[in-house]
Amino acid sequence: MLGVMTESISPLYVGFAAYLIAIAFVAWRALKATRSADDYAIGGRSLSSTVAALSAGASDMSGWILLGLPGAIFLGGLSESWIVIGLVLGALANWQFVAERLRNRAASESCRTLPQLLRSGTSRVGHGRSSAVAIVATILVLTFFTVYTAAGFVAAAKLFESVAGISYNGALWLGVVLILLYTAFGGFLAVSWTDCLQAILMASALVVVGVLAIGATSDIEPTRSASLFDPTFITILGLLAWGLGYSGQPHILARFMAMDANASVSRARDIGMVWMVIASGAAVIVGLAGATYFGSLADPETVFIELSRALLSPWIAGIVIAGILAAVMSTVDSQLLVAGTALAEDVIAPLVRRLASRLLLVSRAAVVVVALVAGVIASDPDARVLGLVAYAWAGLGASFGPAVIAVLYFRELATTASLITGMLTGAITVIAWRSLSGGWFDVYELLPAFIASAAAIYCVGRLGARA
Repeated sequence: MLGVMTESISPLYVGFAAYLIAIAFVAWRALKATRSADDYAIGGRSLSSTVAALSAGASDMSGWILLGLPGAIFLGGLSESWIVIGLVLGALANWQFVAERLRNRAASESCRTLPQLLRSGTSRVGHGRSSAVAIVATILVLTFFTVYTAAGFVAAAKLFESVAGISYNGALWLGVVLILLYTAFGGFLAVSWTDCLQAILMASALVVVGVLAIGATSDIEPTRSASLFDPTFITILGLLAWGLGYSGQPHILARFMAMDANASVSRARDIGMVWMVIASGAAVIVGLAGATYFGSLADPETVFIELSRALLSPWIAGIVIAGILAAVMSTVDSQLLVAGTALAEDVIAPLVRRLASRLLLVSRAAVVVVALVAGVIASDPDARVLGLVAYAWAGLGASFGPAVIAVLYFRELATTASLITGMLTGAITVIAWRSLSGGWFDVYELLPAFIASAAAIYCVGRLGARA
């Protein structure tokens, strides 16, 4: 019995070990290259087109594309893929209309965080104290990113619990420690370089398992609907609305801000979009084929893990399951870094001036604090990855999306009062809408919250211009 277990489990551990060694090496190289707060927060603005594109994609999709999305397709059929359609359109628009302007603006204003960028948007208008914008933005970043990070920790815990057979809470804190080890020390370069590696591993794992799953279920009658149009119009509209969130996601926008001045945004866009279409399409196939293959699972969000175990040799399964860990880590590390640096640079350093000279140390400490709080939130073993991601994505997208667009395209509306009102309106609408149900209240909260935030910025900005 023990021999059989050792024979089947050891390859999984070998795959994990090989992956973690690679991550440790990248983190060590990044640590050697990180000498300043600018290096730590934004990699010295040195990202190439390829690294920016793949790291943005990996930090965007995260454990959602390997756990949350296949799980949703497993339960609801092809109709759940409206989320993918909305996200692809939203990501394309983000690369097309936000990336280059944001990169150039951040470089010219020496901004390292999204709150700093929003503050700079009011500096030339002369309305009020622009520092208030950064403080409000940082509070919202911390609020929603802590929930978002918790979603990543839940995904990591489910992975370790399923593969290693340890308790949920033991798996959770193992994941917290592993992710913290390279994020807190390696900073933005470690996060971006590892995310680039993780993007390749994620897409490869999804494609391999998806192709094998199609072959394994080709002679079996499908058990889930293959129609896109099963949901109501309201549901479809809400799923498409996921794409609105891209312009307000700080961990994605940070890649734009960190691109080298000579990097080609159009080339990065093409690389990023090809990766996204391949990876998300394969995730949909995994969910559909998994439903046919298994019929039911205790936890639908583990369908990719179970298919990997069923269809692959243990050695290959170890590498593929490491791809899930890659997906989880690729977003959590970015979120921790963005939230930690915003806390350090936009709250702690301005309030405690003697710490400003030790910003690198303060940023690392802030990352640890955010991780611990997120770990506590993730301690509920019944938490769903997709549910937590949906809430955080909506909160960030509605709070910051219209504000970023105003700063980049409508400077006359970007006053201190309008940006603060818009950010708070978006956040409050998300929280309030989520507690309602029935009829139009069933639409994804990002849509009404984004509209309300944009309307608030327009109205308050126009009033300020007339004053």
